[in-house]
Amino acid sequence: MRGWFEHASRFAIWMNGHMVFGLQIRSLRKYDEQACEDCSTGIQKTAVEFDIKHNPFASFARIALVITGVLAGAPPAALAQQAPSPDRETGVTVPNFWDPRGVGDRPTATPETIRFLASDDFPPFSFRDGTGRLTGFNIDLARALCEELDSACSLRIKSFDALIPALVREEGDAIIAGLATTEANAKTLLFSDPYLRLPARFAVLTGTGIEVTPEGLADKRISVTEGTVHQAFLERYFADAQIKAYASETEARAALGTEEADAHFGDGLSLSFWLNGETSAECCSFAGGPWLEPGYFDHSLTVAFRIEDTFRQEAINHALYRLQQNGTYSELYLRYFPVSFY
Repeated sequence: MRGWFEHASRFAIWMNGHMVFGLQIRSLRKYDEQACEDCSTGIQKTAVEFDIKHNPFASFARIALVITGVLAGAPPAALAQQAPSPDRETGVTVPNFWDPRGVGDRPTATPETIRFLASDDFPPFSFRDGTGRLTGFNIDLARALCEELDSACSLRIKSFDALIPALVREEGDAIIAGLATTEANAKTLLFSDPYLRLPARFAVLTGTGIEVTPEGLADKRISVTEGTVHQAFLERYFADAQIKAYASETEARAALGTEEADAHFGDGLSLSFWLNGETSAECCSFAGGPWLEPGYFDHSLTVAFRIEDTFRQEAINHALYRLQQNGTYSELYLRYFPVSFY
């Protein structure tokens, strides 16, 4: 996703009710201030007013959150991850990125308005469904943030390349679109606390009981997509395994299903959709826990603001913490990620 690569585009295919999510590398188009911002992509500029008087979450039962561990930079012998305990009610693990000791006091003042900017080609985070309705995890999260802060909010859709220029020109107040927190972006933008991290995960044939540690996978065959950060991670920390690199993610996953590999290692998010879709033929399941090794899998989803807008940044950080505390974040996560990638 965008947090992984500064030059990335997304694609998704809905098949029989299941989404197959993937990545496609490209170069960002040069932004031309004299040209129509959105004409080249065919994306219509749209402003959506959020109706926070009708809470879409009110009818959902509150679901307890499960705190997951994050792997710190550990030596190879200590790299094995423990799978977080699943939620007792749903059996699905929901991540928690907020310190439970955090101060939950409401800011003395909150923004009267927040104008969000997003794209509509970033499933499952922001996209249009079969009826053309704008939906997605980011869209519902933005709505929930506004409700928590009691702020009047709107959302304008633009092409991904036009988001930062639009923020700089004050056409909006915040970008919620998976913008990468690169060194260059950090010089001109502020970012909220992370609201989602994208771990790597192992998948194995269901019932094999393989221990996905450097010791447990010694001499085992691990499939991975060639040229990815996942391959680099395996080569450093799982050097005793037989690393089988494939030209595409499709081939690497298929190798697991045909038993050419004993385990597959890749992006946890896209793997969760594959495991829940028809392509996998219910062959496989996650093994072990999430891998969030700094320098490899430490990119996050955040909200971006203009560099001087600490007012909205602090308000959004407070609201994110509150959504975790009151269970709304859990509801959203379970809605869009029924097969948790944690």
